[in-house]
Amino acid sequence: MGSIYLIRHGQASLGAANYDVLSPLGIRQSQLCGEHFGALGLLFDACYAGTLQRQIDTARHALDAMNQSSLAVQSDASFNEYHSDQVLESYLPQVLEAIPDAEHYLKNAGQFRKEFQRVFSHAVTLWITDTRERPGCPSWQSYVEQVGTGLRRVIDDNRGSGQNIAVFASGGTITAALQLITQMPATSAFELNWQIVNTSVSRLQYRADKLSLAYFNSQAHLEIHRQPEWISFR
Repeated sequence: MGSIYLIRHGQASLGAANYDVLSPLGIRQSQLCGEHFGALGLLFDACYAGTLQRQIDTARHALDAMNQSSLAVQSDASFNEYHSDQVLESYLPQVLEAIPDAEHYLKNAGQFRKEFQRVFSHAVTLWITDTRERPGCPSWQSYVEQVGTGLRRVIDDNRGSGQNIAVFASGGTITAALQLITQMPATSAFELNWQIVNTSVSRLQYRADKLSLAYFNSQAHLEIHRQPEWISFR
């Protein structure tokens, strides 16, 4: 069987003008991830990332650290994060009914990280449990199908026995893959989503007719250094 390593991007820049940039911590997390792979003697046969800058840069820093900088990072938008701005915009009126200061927390996310997470979580819960397709906001199920299409394409392109494939993605991507494989309810999948650490590793095993979960959200490359501040969730 082959292995697909789903790796979440490093910490991005919440509250900055451009979120889609790795923070200094995000860069270090990416390097530590690559160093850990290198120490294990792991080499990737192929590498994919979404088209978001934080995903691509995480891939490049990790590959550099494991001395595989010559390996091409193949871009595939199937592994992009879902459009959180669309989700927040579509469900904000309902969120405001429960959290009147929601707009203030959204505009000052860098100062109010805990409050931002509460607002964001509420909007996402409304989204994933909504049975209607809202204009300008694709459903959660359609996003799961998008990620599934990307994974099938990776498997089709890498049918050799024992292939090790890296996919640098986002928390939503990993959650969608988790639900796709386990068939757990979306609400249960998102309970796990909020626990996905920056640069954590989830490994899938695959062959032509089967895709299974080997492990989820490993953060050994961070924990081994005993620096709790290196572990982040946003």
